[in-house]
Amino acid sequence: MAEYKRWYDHDPLLVEVMELLRNFKDDLREQAQVFLEKIEAQVGKEAVESFYSKVKHPNGNRWYDGDPVLSRAVELLRIVPQDIQKKASENFLKSLKEQGITIEVLKSNLEE
Repeated sequence: MAEYKRWYDHDPLLVEVMELLRNFKDDLREQAQVFLEKIEAQVGKEAVESFYSKVKHPNGNRWYDGDPVLSRAVELLRIVPQDIQKKASENFLKSLKEQGITIEVLKSNLEE
């Protein structure tokens, strides 16, 4: 089994989602909020909060730790089984595409 540097390196879709979130976190915060709301609807807000309090990084040095929405979304994505990670990644990218948000659109917004 291959060794990966980051927890999401095993799946190219996850890599794409994480890079999009990292590079365009302000633009994609709303989509991360929608992702969280869908998870909360399935398992309950209390369950999400309880889980997050247990896995929250104490030092907060990661790129997403400064934003509670992104931090919760990334941590939830990190701990779910790989098949769910893949499905969540596909749904996230599909949702962006349906809204007309692509990497090219995000990059052009940065250049303006």
